[in-house]
Amino acid sequence: MSNVPRWAVLAAACAAVVAAVGGCSSDSSKSDDAKKPASAKPSGGASSGGVASGTPSGPPSGAPSGKPPSGSPVPADGPIPAGPGPQPSYTVQQQPAAGSCHYRFTPAKEPLPDPACTPGATNPKVTQATLKTTICRSGYTAGIRPPTNITSREKSANAASYGYKGSLREAEYDHLISLQLGGDPNDPRNLWVEPPSPGHQDGKGPNNPKDVVETKLKNAICNGKTDLVKAQKAIARDWTTALDAVGVTDKGAKGETVADPDDNG
Repeated sequence: MSNVPRWAVLAAACAAVVAAVGGCSSDSSKSDDAKKPASAKPSGGASSGGVASGTPSGPPSGAPSGKPPSGSPVPADGPIPAGPGPQPSYTVQQQPAAGSCHYRFTPAKEPLPDPACTPGATNPKVTQATLKTTICRSGYTAGIRPPTNITSREKSANAASYGYKGSLREAEYDHLISLQLGGDPNDPRNLWVEPPSPGHQDGKGPNNPKDVVETKLKNAICNGKTDLVKAQKAIARDWTTALDAVGVTDKGAKGETVADPDDNG
């Protein structure tokens, strides 16, 4: 019997088998990786388990995030939501979360609301068929306006929604679609703290040229010169262009007033 240890014989046999199969390599991972299809290789230096460099992991920059960015227009199509309408008594309505709303401004620096927070809401009692008994009847808006003990508390909360830091006495708690245009009286989607317009003088209260636009539109509706829904959409989209949008001349007419009695300062 040979004196060669059994373990040495076994080691020599294993070495022979490995050599016959294709040789020994100290870096088998390189051989395996070379056989993988290109799509299986990480690209761009991505770390193991991560997203490859240059591959977007979310929506592209500038894509909508669910709320129109500051300065974007309200879409022209689609119906304006209807509110609950006039109530026998009003309760304080919950406002958007503090800091969640953002003002927009026209090139002339006139303020516009955030369409995600304040898209407008209509009074379902006011339709093209009910104009004579609603907004075109003297005294109608006075009978549906929420009391100031309700709107004053809503105004303070809405100022926080928009991050408004100025004096509330200088800003108007404004119906985006005013009561005289068939806007809902107390739906939070139709009310916003409107900052003063350019040229405002501190200590003199709200400066709101939007009121004049609203009165001109109301007169045009009641005189049959424009359609109710068309006017509502125009004022909700951008009050500074609303008259042009419905084809109403920006020219004073008898009976027009500067102030809109429907809103709350």
